[in-house]
Amino acid sequence: MEVNGYRIKPRANLEGANLREANLEGANLSHANLSRANLSRANLMHADLSHANLTGASLAGANLLEADLSHANLNEASLSSAELINANLTGVRTDDDTDWFNADITGATMWNGTIWKPHEY
Repeated sequence: MEVNGYRIKPRANLEGANLREANLEGANLSHANLSRANLSRANLMHADLSHANLTGASLAGANLLEADLSHANLNEASLSSAELINANLTGVRTDDDTDWFNADITGATMWNGTIWKPHEY
């Protein structure tokens, strides 16, 4: 698969790639280097981002419904307003600079294997 001139495949080196608003539904980007990539508002529904390096990447407003981010590096990444509903977040690496503001992680499998369920008020 090729998107915006970038070859989308496992282990791809997409460091700094501009994939803003790209349709990457179901893409296999396992073990890919996506550090500092712009994936803002991209459709990554059902995508495999397991073991991907997303250090400093922008995933703001991205659709990550049921995406596999297991063991991905999310240090310094922006997930602001991203939809991670039912996503696999098992073993992800994050730091204090990872931006989760307004991210929807309803039903996501979390770091320790638990399922996130928002409190009902």
